[in-house]
Amino acid sequence: MEADRKVVLKENERVDDLQRNGYQIIQNPEKFCFGMDAVLLSGFAKAKEGSLVLDMGTGTGIIPILMEAKTKAAHLTGLEIQKESADMARRSVSLNGLEEKISIVTGDIKEAGSLFRAASFDVITCNPPYMIGQHGLTNPGDAKAIARHEILCTLEDVVSQAAKLLKPGGNFFMVHRPFRLAEIMVLLHQYKLEPKRMQMVYPFVDKEPNMVLIESNRGGKPRMTVERPLIIYKEQGVYMPEIYDIYGY
Repeated sequence: MEADRKVVLKENERVDDLQRNGYQIIQNPEKFCFGMDAVLLSGFAKAKEGSLVLDMGTGTGIIPILMEAKTKAAHLTGLEIQKESADMARRSVSLNGLEEKISIVTGDIKEAGSLFRAASFDVITCNPPYMIGQHGLTNPGDAKAIARHEILCTLEDVVSQAAKLLKPGGNFFMVHRPFRLAEIMVLLHQYKLEPKRMQMVYPFVDKEPNMVLIESNRGGKPRMTVERPLIIYKEQGVYMPEIYDIYGY
C-alpha cells in the first residue's frame, strides 16, 4: 500500500489495521463493525488464480479486501444495499490502492441476478443476516439491525441469487448459525448448490457451536466432507493457534 494515500474520514469513523499486506479498513462503531464470522469466512473460502469473486452483502468490504490479500483472484466485487456502508467500502478500497482489483456496487441482493450477468462468477461468498424476521427490534432501519436480521433479504434470496450468478461448477461459501442448518441444506439442495464442505465453529471446546461454515458447488455431485471443528478460544481472551493464523497475527 502506498504510504501517502489519504482518505477522508467521516464522523465516528476510524481506520483499523487488518494485519494482511498492510491493508486497512474504515469502520464506524456507531453503525456496524465486521465480526469474527466475516474473518472466518474469508479464511474458509477458496478462490483459484484468475477467479471472479462476488461478496453479497459486503458491508464495509471486509471479505473482498481480505480475500484479495489471501488469494490470487483476478477481480472481486462487493454488493451492498446500505449506501453508507458501500461508501465506506469504496473508500477502504481506495485507501489500500485496490481500485483495479475490487469493485463495490450499491444494490439489493434480491436483485443481484439482474445487476450482474447470469453465471458470471467463479466464487460467491456471503455473511448474511442470521436472525429471522424483526422480532424484538426497536429500529428495523438501523444499520446493525439490517446486518443481523432478515429485514431486507431472506436466506432464500441469498441462495437463489447465488445459484443464478455462479458459473456451473462454481462455489458458494457462506457462514451462518447452526440453528438454521436444516433450512440451509434444504435451500442449497433446492437451488442445485450441492453442499460439499462444512465446518462447525465452537467458542470453546466444551461449548455448543455458534457458527457454521458451508461450501457448496453449483451442479456438484452429492458428497460432503465435514471438517474437524474450529475452536476459537484456548481460554478466555486467548485464541487457538489456527485463529491467530486466520487473522494473520
